[in-house]
Amino acid sequence: MAWAAAVALVVAAAALSPASLASASNSEGDALYALRQALADPRGVLQSWDPTLVNPCTWFHVTCNGDGRVTRVDLGSSNLSGRLVPELGHLEHLQYLELYKNNIQGTIPSELGNLKSLISLDLYNNNITGTIPKELGKLKSLVFLRLNDNRLTGPIPRELTKISSLKVIDASNNDLCGTIPTSGPFEHIPLSNFDNNPRLEGPELQGLATYDTNC
Repeated sequence: MAWAAAVALVVAAAALSPASLASASNSEGDALYALRQALADPRGVLQSWDPTLVNPCTWFHVTCNGDGRVTRVDLGSSNLSGRLVPELGHLEHLQYLELYKNNIQGTIPSELGNLKSLISLDLYNNNITGTIPKELGKLKSLVFLRLNDNRLTGPIPRELTKISSLKVIDASNNDLCGTIPTSGPFEHIPLSNFDNNPRLEGPELQGLATYDTNC
């Protein structure tokens, strides 16, 4: 029994050791550096994102919690262009991903659905294309989803209706199609938040509308 207890203490200590925390920081730093590599940064706002530093918590525009895990990335209005990367899905403690008002192209990685702690996803005012990934429906802590003023196509995933925490969704000024959901959090979302999607029809009639995944 004493031997088993000693082993348990060693395992617990290892889990909280600086080495294990450094490993987590390295993994998050690698994910953020992959983003930096995929972005053009004419103003040098990512200059401090140095992969030789163990801890990304020292980088500008990155916020960490008391355990040294990345919780915020604030890069709104930074004149960035390029694309988002799937490695962002490794930031498992991320709560705020703020990349609004840039010139980001490409698609929204489905891996963002792995960000189980995410509260706010702000990608508005970019040039993002493709569809809204259904995997975003796994973000059970999400409160703010702002995707307006992009070039998104396809339907609004019904998986989003299962996010009970969602209070704000804005998908206006895109090229979405299909119908606007009315169940779950969408019951309280203003229709104006879906304006200027020429192929998007009005609210579906509960139980009567056919959801066309291909529009």
